[in-house]
Amino acid sequence: MAKQITVDPFAEREAGKYANPIPSREYILEFLRERGRPARRKELIIALGLEGDEQQEAIKRRLRAMERDGQLIMNRSGAYAPADKLDLVRGRIVGHKDGYGFVIPEDSSEDLYLNPRYMRAVFNGDKVLVNVIGIDRKGRREAALVEVLERNTATLVGRFYVENRIAFVVPNNKRLGHEILIPDGEHNGAKPGQLVLVEIVTQPSFYARPTGKVIEVLGEEMTPGMETELAIYNHGIPHVWPAEVVEQIASLKEEVVEKDKSGRIDLRHLPLVTIDGDDAKDFDDAVYCERRGKGWRLYVAIADVSHYVHYHTALDEEAYRRGNSVYFPNKVIPMLPEVLSNGLCSLKPKVDRLCLVSEMTISAGGELTRYSFYEAVMHSRARLTYSEVTKWLNEPSALKSVEHQQLLPHLQNLKALFDVLHASREERGAIDFETVETKVMFDKDNRIKQIVPVKRTISHRIIEECMLMANVAAARYLIKMKMPALFRIHSGPAAEKIHDLQDFLGGLGLSLTGGKQPKSADYANLLQRISKRPDARLIQTVLLRSLSQAVYSPDNIGHFGLAFPAYAHFTSPIRRFPDLLVHRAIRHILKGGKPENFNHDQNTMMKMGEYCSMTERRADEATREAVDWLKCEFIHDRVGEEFTGIITSVTSFGLFIELIDIYVEGLLHVTSLKGDYYHFDPIRHRLKGERTNTIYRLGDKLKIRVARVDLESRQIDFALVDEESDNLARKKLTKPRKKAKKNGRQKHDR
Repeated sequence: MAKQITVDPFAEREAGKYANPIPSREYILEFLRERGRPARRKELIIALGLEGDEQQEAIKRRLRAMERDGQLIMNRSGAYAPADKLDLVRGRIVGHKDGYGFVIPEDSSEDLYLNPRYMRAVFNGDKVLVNVIGIDRKGRREAALVEVLERNTATLVGRFYVENRIAFVVPNNKRLGHEILIPDGEHNGAKPGQLVLVEIVTQPSFYARPTGKVIEVLGEEMTPGMETELAIYNHGIPHVWPAEVVEQIASLKEEVVEKDKSGRIDLRHLPLVTIDGDDAKDFDDAVYCERRGKGWRLYVAIADVSHYVHYHTALDEEAYRRGNSVYFPNKVIPMLPEVLSNGLCSLKPKVDRLCLVSEMTISAGGELTRYSFYEAVMHSRARLTYSEVTKWLNEPSALKSVEHQQLLPHLQNLKALFDVLHASREERGAIDFETVETKVMFDKDNRIKQIVPVKRTISHRIIEECMLMANVAAARYLIKMKMPALFRIHSGPAAEKIHDLQDFLGGLGLSLTGGKQPKSADYANLLQRISKRPDARLIQTVLLRSLSQAVYSPDNIGHFGLAFPAYAHFTSPIRRFPDLLVHRAIRHILKGGKPENFNHDQNTMMKMGEYCSMTERRADEATREAVDWLKCEFIHDRVGEEFTGIITSVTSFGLFIELIDIYVEGLLHVTSLKGDYYHFDPIRHRLKGERTNTIYRLGDKLKIRVARVDLESRQIDFALVDEESDNLARKKLTKPRKKAKKNGRQKHDR
């Protein structure tokens, strides 16, 4: 006999939201699982005891929403069943320029191959339901498309063409493997060969190509700044503020209203300071540290964005739609309007600002022993930069300002705390990869002038450790209070990647401890052991690629790379929506709220986590695309010149090489390797000559010549220079060297 509605564990929550409540999504799913077979809507209405037209209409809408979100599937008989009971997988499409694609499952399982026939019905980024149908000839899990849940592409940029009186647009984004048909009357004056912005009218299907209309003609050639505009359109990044948002923020002033300061803890007496990059404009975190006995008291004050961005407003919806700020080399697409991001929510010096504070007690051994959160008002003493703080810590005598001299003891406290926290990091086994970040420099005409490495100083690391502590405290607090919230999770490496990694390391006389389930400390120990080897970069790259990508989820599994059992993003609500959600959860508790009457339940948080993970990847892909174009432009006038580069990736079709001290990457195609047939070894990340046994592998140096630069496709082709005498890398595998210790570094997930 079916369960009765009275046992719905979420009935109280539903009753708090609706005057005439119906069963929760969780209960409907559990009911169908226990039923053991699909059920039609009428059967559900009877079994769940729903009465009246209002409840029946409500369950109809809920079932449709659950179907839209991929929780339920309607079969051909019109009956509903949980998606997981039908062995279906939800995920997002990632297209490939050669026509096939992959589905990235939302459950973080192995990617699924989707053949070109199924890709005809989808665009890159679409959310889909697929069925696993087997293993293809290359050993990849293969999927069949069941349903498109959500379309991702509304507009795109491409070249306009006319052939045999048929107009179409070829997308600039190579992941969008469709030509867009443009009907007569929708050309908007576009001429063949011009770049245009297209609005998609009909999405692709198995039976028809997508259609669209030209809404803007961008021109024939790429001009400075257009690479960013194209990336914005190509990846569907929201960048225009809706009229409702403009209207909502119109009344905001430059200074905090006095009544908003009441009821908050007053921290204006503390010498809190912000420490950021030289060109930073939004300051969302301020710090202060003092000694307490043998330990430390650390204050991390974060801009109280949630005070200004309220639930279900136009501003809230637009911030969620954007997901995060997007930082291009010459432009920022902010998550919040400038009046907030650079104004009221920016912890500028010498003005009062509202903040949410994490006050922490840290032991002499670097352990977080106590923490509290509260709403406060603060008054930043100074806007400091990484470079000047580093200089002052290294040379205190360089301080000339009396005001800054008064801040020096507090900065020295931060440095002493960092030493303790860094030692604690090494003890717990956090992974520290040695990476190089770069910055694009422009001339007065907005053309790329130089690509320079970003030097990471001690002050960068001080702030990083402070933010890590605040994020850990936030995660612990949310777990303690049993709040639905988004955690920043990072799963350990998959079994098949560990198997391949061990095979690779075995060929070098190395091994990764930890067996089939290594911990972050096993990675950290190996990085120390290989730090002085000539092939250290090669090994580090392979180690890094064995790890998964960090994502947002309400299901906490810890953070593998940082070696934290619980971690949440709390410190950047100006530029990341997940941080704003964490702030809302904390403020809900501070105001006496309970988990069951929070605005977001576990299911909503899951959906938001998936979406915010997607917007993060979207931003990464868009900025990478813009930077790739800029690099092509930078090297375009140097075709024929010779450089030395390092192999950064090995594929079956060739070698990707980054030019040393120039930080531009291009392809040396396998057909450019003369005198032999080369075979790809994916385990050892190398190409090996069949006859000569010549080896090209990750980390090897080569002398190359820039052969061709294609700005349109953002591709750079290299050719070998005098491969017999000038090749610096043709060698057999070297013997492993003795282990050596090293303190590495990486761009941290803070």
